[in-house]
Amino acid sequence: MRVSTANSYDNTVSLLARRQAELASQQEKIATGKRVQKPSDDPVAATLAETAQNRLSRTQADLRSLETARSSLQQAESGLAESGELIQKVRDLLVSAGNATFGPSEREDIARQLEGLREQMIGVANLKDNSGRTLFGGLGGAATPFVDLYSPGGNSVQFSGQRGQAAAGNTSLPQALDGNAIWMRVPQGNGSFAINLGGANTGSVSTSVGEVTNPAALTGASYNITFATVAGTLQYTVSDPVTSLPLAGHTGVPYASGMTIEFDGQSLQLNGQPADGDLITVAPAGKTDIFSVVQDAVNALRDPSVAVRSQALERTMTELDAGHDRVLLARGRAGEWLNRGDSLDTLLEDRGVDLKAEKSRLEDLDLVQGISDFQTQQLGLEAALKSYAQVQRLSLFQVI
Repeated sequence: MRVSTANSYDNTVSLLARRQAELASQQEKIATGKRVQKPSDDPVAATLAETAQNRLSRTQADLRSLETARSSLQQAESGLAESGELIQKVRDLLVSAGNATFGPSEREDIARQLEGLREQMIGVANLKDNSGRTLFGGLGGAATPFVDLYSPGGNSVQFSGQRGQAAAGNTSLPQALDGNAIWMRVPQGNGSFAINLGGANTGSVSTSVGEVTNPAALTGASYNITFATVAGTLQYTVSDPVTSLPLAGHTGVPYASGMTIEFDGQSLQLNGQPADGDLITVAPAGKTDIFSVVQDAVNALRDPSVAVRSQALERTMTELDAGHDRVLLARGRAGEWLNRGDSLDTLLEDRGVDLKAEKSRLEDLDLVQGISDFQTQQLGLEAALKSYAQVQRLSLFQVI
């Protein structure tokens, strides 16, 4: 087969150009430290590296979100600690209010202090994080979740947020707590039943908060305790408020201050001297809120009736302790989430390191191997250039 000199020269020049391009590419890889700079360099490695990069981006986003949530939870936990301190101050004031030597002016001073503490408690419940999100708004829905409503009969607080608690995820934490569950779901009375004095009472009768003596016998029914003088003897009767039917064994029983009566699996102590027609109601416990509990204490301190004050303050102390327990429970949950956040932070950091290592393994260049290959290619190109220069000078005229 005949091969022309021109064709041989063209092939040689093409080969030299390809080697120069390969050398330049290798030099660029060494400069950037990347073995795969475009998908055509290694399609499989490029695809796997892109997948690792996407997972790394998600992990970094999860880390940023986790850090934001941890910051919010730390502020919420601090707010709950402040709320607990405020409740304790309220309790201390209520204990001092029980001093029998206090007159109207001392009780009014305590009432004003309680009003100030109540306002501080509402302020804590409306705390916001550094991003302006409410810390105790539940699932959101209101810039100010706790609204204080003023009325002649006493102030009340309304929850305007969205009730519910966001759950913690595999890589995330809630950024807000359900303030409704913390402060607006306090059990009334002793948690099983609540006792109230009749608004038209004229005597000095009052009761304890009562207790459950037999949970199995507790029916959850409502009862009225009424007092009447019969044949010169003051008696009490326990009856159904709907049917007015008396309860067996509790009809026309002689009354004595300090006596304890038991019925329907519950007991309570009666104190003071009732007047004819005075009424005490016993009903299943519902739910109140910590702000109403404090407001009830304020109203009781301003009531001229000793019986009303005694009854209301004892009930308030019990409900206040129940509310404090709910705050402590919420603080404990926030602490658990913060501990979980520490674990998640470590997990995500380790995952990020693994993904970076995987991406590096797929894309990065082994510099030692890369420099060695560059030197080999450089020597090959230099040898090819020298050989081409020698061959190019060959001619028949040089041997004639």
